[in-house]
Amino acid sequence: MQIRDELGTLFSDEQFMDLFPQVGQLAESPWRLALVTVMQFAENLTDRQAADAVRGRIDWKYALSLELTDEGFDFSLLSEFRSRLVVHGAEVRLFEIMLAGFQR
Repeated sequence: MQIRDELGTLFSDEQFMDLFPQVGQLAESPWRLALVTVMQFAENLTDRQAADAVRGRIDWKYALSLELTDEGFDFSLLSEFRSRLVVHGAEVRLFEIMLAGFQR
C-alpha cells in the first residue's frame, strides 16, 4: 500500500470532528473511515466488502495503521460516515484534503 509510504497520513480525526457529536466516544476513528471510503471507491467495493477488507487484508490494515488482530468494524459505519459528510455539506472535504496532501 504505497499511499501511506509515500504520503504518510492523509487524514486526521480533527478534520472530521465537526461531523460527530461532542458527547461520548466514537465507534471508529473518523480519519480511518475517511481513508476506507477513499480506498473503497478506488477498488469499487460495497460497504460490506470494504469492511471485510479492513478485517482481512494486510494491505488495508497497514494503510489504516491497524494491528493484524484488529477485528474491524460493522459495515454500516461507512454509510453513516458518508451520510454525515452529506448532511454537513462536507463531501468535497475528502477530495480537498487529498489534493492538499498530494501537493506537499
